[in-house]
Amino acid sequence: MKKQLLALALTAALTLAGSVTALAEEYVMTPGDRVQIFAQGEKEISSNINDADSAYVVLPDGMLDFPLVGAINTTDLTVDEFKFELTNRLKEYIKDPRVSVNIAKLGTTRVFVLGEINKQGSYELTKGHRVLDALGAAGGFNAYSAKKHIYLIRNIKDNPDAKDVVKVNINDYLRKGDHSQNMVLHEGDCLYLTSNGKIDILNTIYSVVRSAYYIDTIHERHK
Repeated sequence: MKKQLLALALTAALTLAGSVTALAEEYVMTPGDRVQIFAQGEKEISSNINDADSAYVVLPDGMLDFPLVGAINTTDLTVDEFKFELTNRLKEYIKDPRVSVNIAKLGTTRVFVLGEINKQGSYELTKGHRVLDALGAAGGFNAYSAKKHIYLIRNIKDNPDAKDVVKVNINDYLRKGDHSQNMVLHEGDCLYLTSNGKIDILNTIYSVVRSAYYIDTIHERHK
């Protein structure tokens, strides 16, 4: 019964992640997002709904440049939080600004899911990019997954010694609703699932990630 509940929770998470429109205010912005921004009465700085090139783009460092106010750091901001920040900044230049924000095209976040999981590998997450989204993309737990002992290794490509590691107990999220365990993932993050709570193959993990980025570099050079 417990396994069925966990499977249902993963399925629900994927279903929710598939609808940014339905949960637009909860979508956490990510590099590569193309964002349509409309400021009422301010045509010069607003996106053109009929022109895809007029959308604003979240840069690789998480910054989004907007006229008058300059760069805004979107890292870990939901669409609603970004709208609030932009509106507050525009108040210095526009009286009572009325702003709407829509995600025209989703950026992607590449993460790695390795260890005791059904489908090890790298995944390009769109719409949702939290721990549960990555676990769902990788096919969910296998018979040996220790759900209390998942390790989130931040940006492993530039962190081969795993100096920035967070221990995740996904059971606390699934059973108790502890949202702190369903963290936002960033480019290059790796989720490593164990059967016994021990990490003893970091060199292997690093090799997998490094190889994936090396292949990307080769492809870019031959475009």
